[in-house]
Amino acid sequence: MKLSSFATPDTVIEKDFKDKVVVVIDVLRASSTMIAALHNGCKEIIPVTEIEEAVNMSKNYDKDSFLLCGERNTLPIEGFDLSNSPLEYKREIIEGKTLLLTTTNGTRAINMSSDASTVLICSMINIDATVDYIVDQAKDTIFVCAGTNGRFTLDDCLTAGAAISRIKKRIDVELDDLSIISSDAYDFSRGKIHERLRDTFHYKRMKELGLTADLDYCLTENIAPIVGVYMDGVVKRLDR
Repeated sequence: MKLSSFATPDTVIEKDFKDKVVVVIDVLRASSTMIAALHNGCKEIIPVTEIEEAVNMSKNYDKDSFLLCGERNTLPIEGFDLSNSPLEYKREIIEGKTLLLTTTNGTRAINMSSDASTVLICSMINIDATVDYIVDQAKDTIFVCAGTNGRFTLDDCLTAGAAISRIKKRIDVELDDLSIISSDAYDFSRGKIHERLRDTFHYKRMKELGLTADLDYCLTENIAPIVGVYMDGVVKRLDR
């Protein structure tokens, strides 16, 4: 079983996804928000690349059946119901609803992965559930880090490393170079993830915006132990 990692979606050739399991990671915060929403009972999530696309899509839904959600450059979108903070996605707000979600990096990475046999949504908050699924499938797997505005981010790399470190302890795998680096970086940082990320761009920006509670949530392992899967344009909870 081969594990490959990509620092940003722009470094992937989409045809490489064919017949692979693809794991999309945007730990701060899109993948964390999606898993939190699924864990708290939303019906489904439609990941949308552009704001206007989400607004136009909303016209096809009954008024009380959906919520417009997302961010641009970490900030809420004017007129939307929810931002990209997983802490906003409480059961009493989202249960049974369709979420039309657009984010700066994460939803774009998901929509680029549609040629894969399976697309998983991964965060620290569902890391073990995601790893269990990957090990059960035993298929070549690609980790796609969403990054920030086309640039590498350590937070996504460490999340990929958290998965890879676990997988290689359970089954025989062949790792590419970035998978080796990501796994080693996670093993070195385990138990001190916040300290490791303290000086990174996106972590610092979130701290400056007062989003410390979001950072704590997104970087806590296994508090939403579910599998999120993207299929036919929709992200849903996979009942196994």
